[in-house]
Amino acid sequence: MKKASLFIVFCILTVFCVEGIHASESSIKKEGWGKLSDGTEVDLYTLKNETGMTVQVSNYGGLIVSLTVPDKNGKSEDVVLGFDSLEDYLQEGVPYFGALIGRYGNRIANGEFKIGEQTYHVTRNENGITSLHGGKSGFDKKIWKVKELQSDEALGLLLTYTSPDGEEGFPGNLDVTVCYFIAKKSNDLLILYGAKTDKVTPINLTQHTYFNLRGAGKGTILDHVLSINAEEITPVDKNLIPTGELMKVEGTPFDFRSPTKIGERIGADHEQIKLGGGYDHNWVLNRSKEELRLAATVYDPESGRKLEVRTLEPGLQFYTGNILDGSLKGKGGISYQKHFGFCLETQHFPDSPNKEDFPCTFLSPGDLYQTATSFHFSIHK
Repeated sequence: MKKASLFIVFCILTVFCVEGIHASESSIKKEGWGKLSDGTEVDLYTLKNETGMTVQVSNYGGLIVSLTVPDKNGKSEDVVLGFDSLEDYLQEGVPYFGALIGRYGNRIANGEFKIGEQTYHVTRNENGITSLHGGKSGFDKKIWKVKELQSDEALGLLLTYTSPDGEEGFPGNLDVTVCYFIAKKSNDLLILYGAKTDKVTPINLTQHTYFNLRGAGKGTILDHVLSINAEEITPVDKNLIPTGELMKVEGTPFDFRSPTKIGERIGADHEQIKLGGGYDHNWVLNRSKEELRLAATVYDPESGRKLEVRTLEPGLQFYTGNILDGSLKGKGGISYQKHFGFCLETQHFPDSPNKEDFPCTFLSPGDLYQTATSFHFSIHK
């Protein structure tokens, strides 16, 4: 892994050495949220700041269960897809609503990669061909240890999990730390990721929240207006594995360099749109000297809510809920139809362990994986 900025080094050192951040009881509410089939208790944490923004996070899968922010009239609404109960998240086939993703976010071709002369085989959990989002039992299905945190400017949760050597086929014992912070005086969510290993291993952590800025279950996101700070995407094959090439977005349905409605070209007669069933692709983010560079901006004209995503990652997976078909009943019993939510997953590129020209995703012993992504909510003017 490449060396990170001084900013993120400081952040991760703070994460791994939490002196200077003290436990908080007043602004964070913890409650029981049910049990797993083996009797393991699951908790739900509610973080609320001074502006009225609330974020609910579970220690199961690091799920972001709800996130409420005000609209242009000051009315708060939950803007992330999900369910009302833990039991619903435990159903087969739930498409990663709000989940922490690892060890490897996105896809690895044929569920295999090489480190030196050794070939590793990881779980093929997508059509028996591809390893997706860490395998059958990825980080989205683990119980994380949680510590409540608070500073003068923010309050948050410190989540830790140790992935044992061989889990889902990945090498090395991997110690993972994720922090969710919300600012006390603004509608900002900051996610810090850190990890260390005792064997060389690929790693690509991300967050898989589905957003609908109009409100969860309130129709499609096709009228949302999106811009992505990228000139290229990594085109895919029939299994949604990058070909290894880069494709210019200019003159294609993937050009979001200026604000464009998500639905304007989602049905275009374009090979990549057909392969993804809509948008399900990795954008190659433009480089910037900023610590957290702007990756994407999206707003809903009806509610006025606006979301800006900044990250240290080189890529962004934009996904438009193409597999939602009404079979899942979400919050309030509403059936989630196609395009009822969108994801902006900051990441390294899919299948990077098998693509030498892509930014490296291998972490070595003695190095520290460290990255960050922020979500800023405001009102579009």
